[in-house]
Amino acid sequence: MSAVTKDRLGGRSIVFGDDINTDVIIPGRYLVSIDPIELGTHAFEPLGPEVQAKLKESRVVVAGRNFGCGSAREQASTCLIGVGVTAVVARSYSRVFFRNAINTGLVAVECPAAVDAITEGDEVWVDYEAGTVTVGDRSFPFTPFPPVLREILEAGGLIEHLMKKFAKEKS
Repeated sequence: MSAVTKDRLGGRSIVFGDDINTDVIIPGRYLVSIDPIELGTHAFEPLGPEVQAKLKESRVVVAGRNFGCGSAREQASTCLIGVGVTAVVARSYSRVFFRNAINTGLVAVECPAAVDAITEGDEVWVDYEAGTVTVGDRSFPFTPFPPVLREILEAGGLIEHLMKKFAKEKS
């Protein structure tokens, strides 16, 4: 097993198909909470306890096209963080989900070739600085994140990034 670093993370994968809606990721009735751990207990609840059990053992969500479509709820990314997911690798994202993921500190990369190569349970490693998704001995490129997105992710999300930036400017 490879080591996790600030810009390289991953682990066991769980695989979903296309058009995974935010209502499936986190049902609307749980939106009264903003606690990632509490939300994580309800991640993918509509798909049943078997899927939730697999999710708890996974660190990388892999999906097809249009992951995170539906409503603009930020809890769709925070619930994944709360259940222990460190990255999402998909063919494509809803624009709002992608931005919410970055804003909450969840790595989300588009890498269709990697999605095609990943089987559920594979060890998947994402290096967002180098722009690679590694599956076994195969590596798949994607456009590396620009410095400002890396800074946001490394701070733990946009709010944390801004707080650090403002504190630095004050001193």
